[in-house]
Amino acid sequence: MSATAPRALPLADPAATARLGAALAAALPAHGGLIVHLYGELGAGKTTLVRSLLHALGHHGAVRSPTYALVEPYTLARGPAYHFDLYRLADPEELEYIGIRDFLDADALLLIEWPQRGGGFVPAADLVVQLDHAGTQRHATLTAASATGQALLTALELPAAQV
Repeated sequence: MSATAPRALPLADPAATARLGAALAAALPAHGGLIVHLYGELGAGKTTLVRSLLHALGHHGAVRSPTYALVEPYTLARGPAYHFDLYRLADPEELEYIGIRDFLDADALLLIEWPQRGGGFVPAADLVVQLDHAGTQRHATLTAASATGQALLTALELPAAQV
């Protein structure tokens, strides 16, 4: 994989974060697996981004952070999606107990908040999303970590007024 420069984006408000999630959904291939690691402090917008991405992919129900359950499954037209929130993970080995390997379906979309808490049990990312507070706004940095992630960033269209 040739390196792609990270994409840095200012996010004026939560609605801009939601628009970024929808833009990511639009850039996803119709089929095929993708692993997204989401980093950021509490309240940085990780769940907002995941919620808008899942809604843009056709999910019509609630999308909550699976902080206590660790993972929430979704059935989408493009294939299964799994939203992980590892914030309350007491021991990375817990991921082995919940069967994280079972979620590594070739067509699955894995959205993993707080992946650093899962140690070596978390699968490698295709795309890394870092969300940070920047005063009263937020800032997103998207970095491709595989050829699949690079293709996603190449396909990502963000009109200047969108974010």
